[in-house]
Amino acid sequence: MDQSLSTSPARSPLLHRLRHARRTAFNRMFAAVYFCAILLLLYRHALKLIHSTNFASFLISLSFLISDTFLAFLWFTYQCFLMTIVYRDEYPENLQKVLLSKTSSSSFPALDVFICTTDPYKEPPMRLVSTVLSVMAYDYPSENISIYVSDDGGSQVTLFACMEAAKFAYHWLPFCRKNNIIERSPEAYFTTNYSSWFSDVEEIQKMYESMKERVEKVLEKGKVGEEYIIEELERKAFSKWTNHEFTCQDHPTVIQVLLDSGKNKDVTNHLMPNLIYVSREKSRTSSHNFKAGALNVLLRVSAAMTNAPIILNLDCDMYSNDPRTPLRALCYLLDPKLMSQLAYVQFPQIFHGINKNDTYSCEYRRVFCCNPLGLDGVLGPNYFGT
Repeated sequence: MDQSLSTSPARSPLLHRLRHARRTAFNRMFAAVYFCAILLLLYRHALKLIHSTNFASFLISLSFLISDTFLAFLWFTYQCFLMTIVYRDEYPENLQKVLLSKTSSSSFPALDVFICTTDPYKEPPMRLVSTVLSVMAYDYPSENISIYVSDDGGSQVTLFACMEAAKFAYHWLPFCRKNNIIERSPEAYFTTNYSSWFSDVEEIQKMYESMKERVEKVLEKGKVGEEYIIEELERKAFSKWTNHEFTCQDHPTVIQVLLDSGKNKDVTNHLMPNLIYVSREKSRTSSHNFKAGALNVLLRVSAAMTNAPIILNLDCDMYSNDPRTPLRALCYLLDPKLMSQLAYVQFPQIFHGINKNDTYSCEYRRVFCCNPLGLDGVLGPNYFGT
């Protein structure tokens, strides 16, 4: 990607900057030397093959030539990731100035968030809850955020978990704003050493543990009991599952608005984000196309309900660990010189519970962190799906 595309017009504040890696020249020089060494090695194998004195030596030389040619091909194809490595820096503090200069308004564009899940027994509902809450607590105008949870398993347990997340958000969002929390996934935050720094953390943690206990009990039973239904609206929402014909593979569409940004306010009187539960229609006689089909339905539903110009896609177990993520993405999406050539903005996945040296390569560091930097300097990285 051209470096000139990484800056805004001269009169506009800088939103982002592109830097070439300092080791690029070394990588290219090393690749040239290594390539010459490979040619010499293959030349040696070819000579041995030509001057073979018997059939056994011929087979050995041929096997060496074929194997080293294959390994050389793999090495050669990987060099595209190392030839033009680039890094990018964002300046979210300049966003409001740019918005004012472009639209005469400092309001941020609306954001639709798609979170996909399927089976609550394979993807624990509490992980979904943590992901939802981490997105609801973004450093972004809450009334501009709409979160759509796609439940492809059509489970009342998932709907119950989303309802519990909505109730907990009334207290969690003000807590994050007040204490400037960075890890806004409650599951991640309460496992850190910083969680004991604030006076009100004990109260909010008790609320979280109580919610977690209710969700896990419902998960264990496989259905929502009467003791967990408080309001008539909740009873009406769960009544769809009382129909014996309702199964995870055959059921009508379920769309439930759990939070409305135009009505719901948290305990500090701040507007809440929209939170919508969606379980698309399924039939045993029709192919549902898995996650692709779920995303297509979310696109249609969000277009009818909120129709935000920007969409964030997350897996249910990939919570957001940076509350400024939307602002950082806007630094690219609002660049007039870049937006016509920009398809998406992507942040690498980070995995937890892995030892320091990642012995078994469980983190896929090369796939998610190293390779995209090289592809970004060429034509752009591939899309990872979350």
